[in-house]
Amino acid sequence: MFFFKKRPTYRSSQYFRGFTDYHCHILPGVDDGVAELDQSLQILSDYEQLGITTVWLTPHVMEDIPNTTAALQQRFGELCDAYQGPIALHLAAEYMLDTVFDQRLAASDLLTLGDEGNQVLVETSYFNPPLNLEATLRDIMSHGLFPVLAHPERYRYMPDMDAYRRLRQMGVRFQLNHGSVAGIYGHTAQRKALDLLKEHAYDLSGTDLHRRHQLADMLDARLPETMNI
Repeated sequence: MFFFKKRPTYRSSQYFRGFTDYHCHILPGVDDGVAELDQSLQILSDYEQLGITTVWLTPHVMEDIPNTTAALQQRFGELCDAYQGPIALHLAAEYMLDTVFDQRLAASDLLTLGDEGNQVLVETSYFNPPLNLEATLRDIMSHGLFPVLAHPERYRYMPDMDAYRRLRQMGVRFQLNHGSVAGIYGHTAQRKALDLLKEHAYDLSGTDLHRRHQLADMLDARLPETMNI
């Protein structure tokens, strides 16, 4: 971590003041993220103290966690009823590129990301891409949507920067996990995140928060020299 030795931390720089978190798992009881409503409210209180203004809740949707749109909307309504603070809450989802996603895409049954409603947050296995990755991404775009690849720096199957550039040239958007910059996911993900930041490759960023303690780990990390998002 000597690379960050003389740089401010997320906390001391007040980086999160005015921030929009485009990726988190704090909708309670729906995936591997926050389990209870009280925990969600505690995290939102922490967010208020940091100055975060907008949060997109992005629970997992995949074969192992086949959340339906209706069920997520109901749980989101319950959170909105319980939360009385100033943060603007929005619901989207993080979709694994699998058969469940194929079905939802065909049915136009997706929770989209962003105010314009034309982005969809997607992910793959960390170790192996879908056999038809590029075809699936193009299929998403054929539906008038922009695929936003969640935490691309964490995909070990991406061999080099040229592989990332190819996706960018296709029109795929990238979302940074700040935990990657903080080293939470290991050196390889951290190095890739820094390389992608240097190339101004990210369009959106988020915490990908699953547990409250992860926020403290993130806040104590040093900021990289280039943080353009």
